[in-house]
Amino acid sequence: MTSIFVGTAARLSLAAALALLPSVAFAHPGVGATVGFSHGFAHPLTGLDHILAMTTVGMLAYQIGGRALWLVPCAFVLVMAAGGALGMAGVSIPFVELGIALSVVVLGAVVALGIKAPLAVAMGLAGLFAIFHGHAHGTEMPAAAAGLSYGAGFVIGTALLHLAGIGAGMLIGRAGERRGAIVVRTAGGLVSVAGLALLAGLI
Repeated sequence: MTSIFVGTAARLSLAAALALLPSVAFAHPGVGATVGFSHGFAHPLTGLDHILAMTTVGMLAYQIGGRALWLVPCAFVLVMAAGGALGMAGVSIPFVELGIALSVVVLGAVVALGIKAPLAVAMGLAGLFAIFHGHAHGTEMPAAAAGLSYGAGFVIGTALLHLAGIGAGMLIGRAGERRGAIVVRTAGGLVSVAGLALLAGLI
């Protein structure tokens, strides 16, 4: 049963990654629709910081395994939606940009160090950073956008990024238990370095 679940998850994750490729190509502000579902779906793909953090959440979920495969991404998506609602309502949260950059650094470091945190801790960490990402999405929402459809779009876009991260971990893992883990941890290290570059304003 477990092997069936993992195989299905791997196929879904690979499909998610492939589905995101054309979206990334057109996910720049001002290109295509700027209101409603389509713009909300594209918005998580418009910033390197969002892409790195959300795919790394998926890799972290893969690294922990078990129920974390769905609970950690779900925690991120749910809290992100709440943070987005706060942003849309004009509720201020301090240090949003710093929190987003730190999410890339910290999540990447956790994956790089191979830390298999308890499930509750991993969910809490994902949720903490999700507040900042969600608030940024909500604040940046165009005034003319339909709130519910826009929100549904960016939640689904985020979930697909998580699936892409899980899929990346699974595909790398197939290269061999030992080498696969090294590659995943190396990817986490590169993400963390990119986060430091974001903090320094270099990218």
